[in-house]
Amino acid sequence: MTQNAVEKNSVTLLGLGAMGTALARTWLAAGHPLTVWNRTPARAASLAAEGAKVADSAAAAVAANALVVVCLLDDASVEDALAGIDLADRDLVNLTTSTPAQARARAEWARERGARYLDGGIMAVPPMIGVPESGGYVFYSGSPQLFERHRETLVVPAGTVYVGHDAGFAALYDMALLSAMYGMFAGAAHAFALIRKEDIDPASLAPLLADWLVAMAPAVHRTAEQLRTGDYTQGVVSNLAMQVAGTPAFVSAAEQQGVSPELLSPYFALMRRRLAEGSGEEDLTGVIDLLVR
Repeated sequence: MTQNAVEKNSVTLLGLGAMGTALARTWLAAGHPLTVWNRTPARAASLAAEGAKVADSAAAAVAANALVVVCLLDDASVEDALAGIDLADRDLVNLTTSTPAQARARAEWARERGARYLDGGIMAVPPMIGVPESGGYVFYSGSPQLFERHRETLVVPAGTVYVGHDAGFAALYDMALLSAMYGMFAGAAHAFALIRKEDIDPASLAPLLADWLVAMAPAVHRTAEQLRTGDYTQGVVSNLAMQVAGTPAFVSAAEQQGVSPELLSPYFALMRRRLAEGSGEEDLTGVIDLLVR
């Protein structure tokens, strides 16, 4: 082992699913001494061949290094894997998908056990890990000192974006972006459904659809500014009244194509509700206020 490798931070990783394995391989390739544990030991075999130390228990893995990264199925899995384990003086980085409330509770749980805590939200799929040009990154929130202490190690698998001392913020940003993604997928699904029975090659629609979504994406900046100022009429291009007037055509087109409008109808209903409140000159931003309870 080279002197450079010896100087790199040692890491313990709990969880060797597709994402955990990708993280492990990236740290190993960068020369970080790595201890791994997985509930199913067979998953660790290939990593052992690549230089990882395989712990026979989660407790042994946690005891091996100060920096402990957890990448498990869900928050309940984290609770189960770390139950009864001494976490005193450990730096716990939780990359398990969770809700903001779960992350905050887990941060307090870690503090009560003498550990320092960072929560993370991974904005990447496994093939993007260790590939800087892929654009993958991880949101981190919690102790800023802990983030700075391990920044150089955490940036090895994917870019890092620190979003605040509130431990729930990484999960919140994660869920916000993924929610927008699913909304986009829903719109794309409806678009492809409209042409499904026609003599149209879906591959001919795909580039047009992708370019259109890219062209529309900057509208989120206008929405953010309207929310910040409270002026929902600022920079309006097509006001709410005009857009609501056009929605029946979308529903009719779907019905004529034999396509359920169920992906569009809830949003159209919110638009009509906002218009009924007398907000016809606004942008679509007011719909957000209807969603917040």
